[in-house]
Amino acid sequence: MALQTRLFYVLVLSLSFCVASYGKPPVPCYFVFGASYYDNGNNNGLVTTARSNFLPYGIDFPKGATGRFSNGRNTPDFLAKLLGFNSSIPPFAAVKDDKDMLIGVNYASGSSGIRSETGSHLGARYAMEAQLQHHQRTVSRIGEVLASGNSSAAKDHLSKCLYSVAMGDNDYVNNYFKPKFYSTSKKYTPEQYASVLVQEYELQLRTLHDHGARKIALIGIGPLGCAPVVVRKSTGTNGSSYVDEVNNSLQIFNSKLRPLVDKLNKALANAKFIYLDAFKIYSSLFSGFKVTNASCCEVIPGTPACIPLLTACTDRGNHFWWDALHPSEATNEKFASRLYSSKSSDEAYPFDISHLIQS
Repeated sequence: MALQTRLFYVLVLSLSFCVASYGKPPVPCYFVFGASYYDNGNNNGLVTTARSNFLPYGIDFPKGATGRFSNGRNTPDFLAKLLGFNSSIPPFAAVKDDKDMLIGVNYASGSSGIRSETGSHLGARYAMEAQLQHHQRTVSRIGEVLASGNSSAAKDHLSKCLYSVAMGDNDYVNNYFKPKFYSTSKKYTPEQYASVLVQEYELQLRTLHDHGARKIALIGIGPLGCAPVVVRKSTGTNGSSYVDEVNNSLQIFNSKLRPLVDKLNKALANAKFIYLDAFKIYSSLFSGFKVTNASCCEVIPGTPACIPLLTACTDRGNHFWWDALHPSEATNEKFASRLYSSKSSDEAYPFDISHLIQS
């Protein structure tokens, strides 16, 4: 009888573990703000050269070329999986059923930035301000679905969701370091420009909080000075001077995000911001790939984009970069895993996404 009792409790504990492990996601929804690293189709209908809805993009994605700037899944896809969602978060441009918005929306847009003019030389895009406007529309529609227009019901739902925000990269590679199209590098030193960017970014994040966001993962900029397209266009025989200039400027911006997180957490009601250091995480991942200085696909001269319909390399899992600016699916998976679970306070401050969603 005692053995039967013990077996009964073991069975109960096992069932409890299964429910905890394979039950509903720990957050009811996930919202994504960002640029091309996070875009999953929002640029498809825009008049822009910052598009990726053609092969060989998506060569390893089940649905083919969907507008992801990758050979397969991107970072939000892997984060959604880690969060326990059964499918990827849909792009804002493709959401038709309001009920689909209840699990979240991806607003990211290739070539977009914190500054509205960023990326304009490439064509249309949804800057951070436009992404916030799209989210405001989403909040209103969620209110209609949940409680016939009751905004408090929508905000209660949204306060439990995860938000990831990753902006700023294009404000450098498609603004500050494009003096032919933009005057920012003539107006500001790198230190001044980073301060101006962060000031505008803070206002945008406060607006996101006003719309009901509470659990917000702020993701910094990666080492874009190492991207093949940046190295190729740099000055000098080996490109080192220009690469250093880019990476150093990005690090100035990144260094201001951790204090920003502290400031927002202190100033805003129930705010739970975290900072994830993409520069450190990506840099640490380089050693895990055989090829870190070249793209997997053949790119259009003078651009980071793959030449349409050409066959890409076959050893894609060995390549850090997919095209001349964007990481491969293999890199995206490793990066997302570190965003979600990192033991280093240098990478995740004050903690990682797995702790944020439990807070």
